[in-house]
This record gives sequence, structure tokens and C-alpha cells, in this order.
Amino acid sequence: MSILYTILLLLGSNIFMTLAWYGHLKLHQTGVSTHWPLIGVILFSWLIAFVEYCFQVPANRIGFVDNGGPFTLMQLKVIQEVLSLVVFTVIANFMFQGQSLQWNHLAAFVCLILAVYFVFMK
Repeated sequence: MSILYTILLLLGSNIFMTLAWYGHLKLHQTGVSTHWPLIGVILFSWLIAFVEYCFQVPANRIGFVDNGGPFTLMQLKVIQEVLSLVVFTVIANFMFQGQSLQWNHLAAFVCLILAVYFVFMK
């Protein structure tokens, strides 16, 4: 069960972090934050990133092998990176519809799948 909780928490974490990192760009595009000072944009992103940490920290605590979880530190990081890129791809294609996947993006995803394979090899 801790495998599922860890992955779901990491997924939630990556959704909020992607929104914190790139959501302000969409707000700017739509005119919502056009007149915000940079510090306002940073604070807005930090508020979203706080929610991200509320998912990330428990995910790592639950998932880490030294805390009774199923994953090593390296495995947690690779899972997080793969989820991060998958979430980013979905959100970028949804929010910024001018962005499209190219062959080299797909090749990079294949490399990530190989990274997952290698990090879980015994």
C-alpha cells in the first residue's frame, strides 16, 4: 500500500510544482498577472509550491526504505523525475497548446523508461 501512497503523493506533488513553475506564464498570457510585480509572481508561485511540499515530504517519508517504505533514495528520485516529466508534458500540452511533442521528446521518454529499469535492477 505504501507503494501506491508514495506514487499518488508524488503525482500530486508534481502537479502542484508544475503549476508553481509554469502556471504564472499562463496567467501572464491571459492577462491576469500582466501588471503584477515580479515579487508578486514569486509569492504566488511559492504559495503553490507550499502545497507541493505538503505532498512531496510525506511521499518521501512513506516511500523511503529506511522509514519502512519500499524505495531507495535513488529510486524515489527517478520515480519523481519520470512523474515530473509526464505531468509537465500533459500540463504543457493542455495549458500551452502551441507546444507539441517532437521525436526527440519521445526519445528522451524512452531514455527515462530505461532509467527506471536500470535503477530498479538488482
